[in-house]
Amino acid sequence: MLNINLDTILWVVNLTREFHAKEEVVFPDSSMEGNDDDWAIQMLADHGSDLTLQELRSGVQGLDRELQAELLALKWLGRGDYAAEEWEDALQEAIDNWSPEIMDRLIATPLISEYLLEALDALGIEHEE
Repeated sequence: MLNINLDTILWVVNLTREFHAKEEVVFPDSSMEGNDDDWAIQMLADHGSDLTLQELRSGVQGLDRELQAELLALKWLGRGDYAAEEWEDALQEAIDNWSPEIMDRLIATPLISEYLLEALDALGIEHEE
């Protein structure tokens, strides 16, 4: 079902939790996707010197495009945009709508770690945090 390694997903979960837990990371009120296309890029630019963010960005951007699309589809699944039985549809939409900026929005999503874990649960994939 998934081509992305479970360890990679859990690595993203752990680093996004670490990054988002930092006190100086502040999200604008208009941080919902679609409200302002630049919010994620601006927010991440404000924290560009953060070593956790640098590691996370490098790791996620270093993944193949298809694996990045899987992360995006997992986000949507965990957020409730798709049901588990609609996984293939979510994945196809993620592939069709992929762009480099989407990965920054994914990283900047405040609840991304929870969404990824919820998606794994929905797909019946056992994991330990």
